[in-house]
Amino acid sequence: MELFGPWFWLVLLLAFVAIEIFTFQLTTIWCAIAALPMIFISLTKMDMVWQLLIFVAISLVLLIFTRPFAVKKLKIGKEKTNIEALVGQHVIVTKEISKFSKGQAKTANGVIWSVQANSDSPIPEGAECEITQILGNTLEIKPL
Repeated sequence: MELFGPWFWLVLLLAFVAIEIFTFQLTTIWCAIAALPMIFISLTKMDMVWQLLIFVAISLVLLIFTRPFAVKKLKIGKEKTNIEALVGQHVIVTKEISKFSKGQAKTANGVIWSVQANSDSPIPEGAECEITQILGNTLEIKPL
């Protein structure tokens, strides 16, 4: 029995599927898909070097041409979570912001944050602003 027989490719397929289940990065799934036809190709008693080359070729073709489409359709890694979701939201300044001091602002859900302006111009209390970025526990805002 040869090292690269159908059982080898089946075990490899299952290993790649298991890795994909735990990572869900859409990288090893293409190797798992490439291992499937290799189960049948290995029954032809093809030399192991050719089997490996075919496996690598199928894996690379799938990874290069189908992964971007799958990532786009499944929206992998695109969802903003927690604090990242604040960028772009509007806030109301509750404590004036000057060039040398931070102020405070209230978000739509009622949470008061420490804020600073993204420019040197002061922002008065009551002004509506947009969050441009998060710097630690401070929001950087710009007036609308």
